Amino acid sequence: MSEEIVVKQTMPMRGRPEVLYRLALDPRRRAAWDSNLVSAAYSSEGQKLAQNALVDFKFVRRLLGLKFQARYGQLVASQRGGWEAVRPFGPLEKFSQQWNFKPMPGGTEVTLTVKGTVRYRWIRTQMERILHNLTISTLMDLQRQIDAPTAQLVEDMGREMAEKQKAEEKAAKAAAKAARKKK
Repeated sequence: MSEEIVVKQTMPMRGRPEVLYRLALDPRRRAAWDSNLVSAAYSSEGQKLAQNALVDFKFVRRLLGLKFQARYGQLVASQRGGWEAVRPFGPLEKFSQQWNFKPMPGGTEVTLTVKGTVRYRWIRTQMERILHNLTISTLMDLQRQIDAPTAQLVEDMGREMAEKQKAEEKAAKAAAKAARKKK
C-alpha cells in the first residue's frame, strides 16, 4: 500500500567540496541558508557531524511545518553524506536525503537525492511534487549561499564604478560651465 518516491537533482556549483559538504550537512549551518527549514539542531549538546548523530529538523509551513528526527549515516568527508528519519512523520513512512559532492574543474557537481515513502497511494502525487520542489529549492539556496560573497563583491564594485562615473560627469559639467564663463 505504501509508495516510494525518489527525486534526484544534480547542479554544478562554484565551491570546493569540503565547503559544500559542511554547508549541506552541518545542521547549524544548514538552518542559516535553507529556506525549507525553520530549525535544525543536534538532539543533544556537544554532538558534532558524525555517524549516527541525531538531528532535529522542522520544515516551514508550506511543507506542512512537520518536525522530525533524523540519524546521520554514510558520511565520507567532502564526498558524500546523508541522513534518514528515525520515525514516520506526517504522510511519510520513510524519509531520507543523500548528498554527493564530485569535484570538477571550476567547482563541484552536487547531487541531492531525496527519498520518501508515503503511507497512502492517494497522496503520492502531492508528496512527489512537494519533494521535487524541496530538492530544487534546497539546491538553489545552496547555490545562492555559495555565490553570496561574490555577488556582494560585484555589487560593491558596480556601486563604486557608478559613483566614480557620477563624479567624473560632475567634474566635466563644472569644467564646461567654467569654460563658458571665461568666453
